[in-house]
Amino acid sequence: MGKCRGLRSARKLRSHRRDQKWHDKQYKKAHLGTALKANPSGGASHAKEIVLEKVGVEAKQPNSAIRKCARVQLIKNGKKITAFVPSDGCLNFIEENDEVLVAGFGRKRRAVGPPVDQPLYLDDLSGL
Repeated sequence: MGKCRGLRSARKLRSHRRDQKWHDKQYKKAHLGTALKANPSGGASHAKEIVLEKVGVEAKQPNSAIRKCARVQLIKNGKKITAFVPSDGCLNFIEENDEVLVAGFGRKRRAVGPPVDQPLYLDDLSGL
């Protein structure tokens, strides 16, 4: 049995298309709003945070490394996340209780190995 093709079938075609859209994974993710609720920064590209402590996170198998990370707390909603500190030696410039700017990985700088929430970009150091 095919789809309706009559002169007065537009409503059925439109409602069927509306129902079938919800079986598409990308459509459901974009329109349900649960992806924004799960995102610690609430859909924002950058967020200002306070450094709680510096931590080392072990890499997933088969790699063996200690990724330099920082445990940070978002200023706007108080959520705590583990953020990756990029580049060699950047962890030395970060102290506890510093204000830093956190940005998302995006699609280009995707992190396969380190199991962290977001990379941490140094914005400014408070108390200097």
